[in-house]
Amino acid sequence: MSKGIAQLSQEMSAQLSDSDIPKGFRFAATHCGLKKAKLDLAILVSEFPASAAAVFTTNQVVAAPVVLSRAHLKRSRHQMRGLIVNSGNANCCTGSRGDTAAASTASKFAAALGDVSPSQLIVCSTGVIGAPLRVEKILAAIPGLIQSLRSDAASFAQLARAIMTTDTRPKWAGARYSAGGRQIRIIGCAKGSGMIMPNLATMLSFIATDASISPAMLDRALRAVVGPTFNSITVDGDSSTNDTAAVIANGQSGARKIASDNADFRKFCAALDSVCKSLALAIVADGEGAQRVIEVEVRGAPSARAADQVARTIANSPLVKTAFAGADPNWGRILAAAGRSGVRFNFKRVDISIAGLLVCRRGGETPFSERVAHQKMLASFVPVVVDLRAGSSTARIWTCDFTGEYVYINSSYRT
Repeated sequence: MSKGIAQLSQEMSAQLSDSDIPKGFRFAATHCGLKKAKLDLAILVSEFPASAAAVFTTNQVVAAPVVLSRAHLKRSRHQMRGLIVNSGNANCCTGSRGDTAAASTASKFAAALGDVSPSQLIVCSTGVIGAPLRVEKILAAIPGLIQSLRSDAASFAQLARAIMTTDTRPKWAGARYSAGGRQIRIIGCAKGSGMIMPNLATMLSFIATDASISPAMLDRALRAVVGPTFNSITVDGDSSTNDTAAVIANGQSGARKIASDNADFRKFCAALDSVCKSLALAIVADGEGAQRVIEVEVRGAPSARAADQVARTIANSPLVKTAFAGADPNWGRILAAAGRSGVRFNFKRVDISIAGLLVCRRGGETPFSERVAHQKMLASFVPVVVDLRAGSSTARIWTCDFTGEYVYINSSYRT
């Protein structure tokens, strides 16, 4: 797994090129005034009608753009033309004014494009909850955004920057594969640094591909890859009110259409999984105040659900995460977190390894070098393996450490 993290780091730092952009897509971003100076509004447009799929937050407190986008997907039968997203304001808990703001954004965007229905557009927002959205700034900026649409890497990079809030860097990932002699491209970006423990979605993630695939199979593919990628990360155990992960496929690669579970579909799923996993790990690596990524692997659980439950409890434990902030091999905190997960197991059979060192054997202390363990835990990626010896199921969750910087960022987010 450490090799995968290294590959991710290399990929995310690599220069984005025009050849990474799927055919038939254009992008634009601008500063409309929701933030003081940074990019805060962006659009993604398919030049042709496209299949679309999306998953959204399951938080009971739901932002207006999420409600609207769900309705648009249903109304358009998952045939979409693009999306518009603002940062700096979540447009959540804003009452009827927020609903009107989201709807007017879609209407103005559609009218500016000229040949698009508002229901063919996804609307997204991210930022402070509860503050009225100054939608007039968005509406005024849309015509200029349309005029600046481009199909190059620089425009996509601006989209990735425009969706950032407390993120310290933009996050993007791409993949290519061949089918029937045609090359298919997938590219995606994501934002997320805090308020991260997705449930059916991520913070914000937008993926474009020139694959030709039916809406039903695209939806199936997205839901299949979300579980082991976006839904397997946590920064702080909080799920956002605006979580949205959307993928748009316009078929402009010229490859044969995917309409069933065949070899082409499995290739597409593998490529989509690669993109989503890279984005998910990039979110964890950029967790607010984070110094390192922690991979929590639970083995020997009585069921897959039990394994996931134990892994999530450990990954979300403030005591575990602060121990990792100090590179302290305090395995007792890990075992205690597993014990309160609600999963039944005999703690006297549990083994725990940190960074490849066995630190707990059969639920008790085992000799290991504290100095060596501390040095290994200073790495940017630290694997943890907890073997319950209570079954044959496994689960893997990625998290990050808790530092004082996380408290500082979130105590002053609005002020």
